[in-house]
Amino acid sequence: MDRLKAMQTFVRIVEANSYTKAAETLDLPRAALTATIKKLEAFLGTQLLQRTTRRLSLTPDGADYFHKCLEILQAVEDAEGAFRGQRAGKPRGKLRVGLPGTLGRNIVMPHIASFCSAYPEVDLVVSMSERFSDLTEEGLDCTLRVGILQDSAMVARTLGHMSCLTVAAPSYLAAHGMPQSWTDLHAHHGILHFSGRTGRPYDWDFVVDGRVVTTEIRGAIAVNDADANLLCVLQGMGLAQAARYQARPHLASGALVEVLHATPSTSLPISLLYPQGRMASPRLRVFADWLAELLRRDPDLQA
Repeated sequence: MDRLKAMQTFVRIVEANSYTKAAETLDLPRAALTATIKKLEAFLGTQLLQRTTRRLSLTPDGADYFHKCLEILQAVEDAEGAFRGQRAGKPRGKLRVGLPGTLGRNIVMPHIASFCSAYPEVDLVVSMSERFSDLTEEGLDCTLRVGILQDSAMVARTLGHMSCLTVAAPSYLAAHGMPQSWTDLHAHHGILHFSGRTGRPYDWDFVVDGRVVTTEIRGAIAVNDADANLLCVLQGMGLAQAARYQARPHLASGALVEVLHATPSTSLPISLLYPQGRMASPRLRVFADWLAELLRRDPDLQA
């Protein structure tokens, strides 16, 4: 048994939380992974994984072995990298990245060729979705998230903050008037942007005299996509809270108008999440640094 390959297989199964998904990312038959884990458990003399009705879970010995495998595999990668050029600025290998759909389409992907040109030996696999990607279930090396984080098991690096604002189409304001204060919102309609993860509408927050206040607004339509949120407000269906970078061209053209200037919306942190110990990977380090620089160049996304 090739113990190094067995460790790599075990780690990938744990991260994907599935033999089938791990087999797809490793381009191996599922039966081969099952056989490898059985041989590994026999060699170690302990059970590493146990299957419940819905998912795989680590035994206590499995959890301890998993973290040791991460350290060993990272040490091997670093040692090889010293001789294969990675320390000289030539990271290589596959990097699986999760991006939020709207931010990915509008900010990251228009510039992704510059990363690929700078690091031609890194093979990017990009998954885009508005829902929060589960790194372990989807076999991702990292994922970019917007908003307050709740993943205590993951390491987070804050790369920026998304500036937000309240907007409306001129046609809506002509029909319903301009709100003079956040307290006027009870008389207005809003586009309700709800979380695909929780199903709850996002709060309408405002900074008033240095403190954050939250209010409710009624609406005839709710969407779980930031692009759909913007399309609704452009059609005059109500007020909306949106990312400033996303609304920027429509403000410049006059298709949207910023309202409630005196009480801006709160900004949202933009963070890169990754498993413990993974940032030591040269390819992930350079991707994180590239993302941070990309966001730094945008005044509406600066940290």
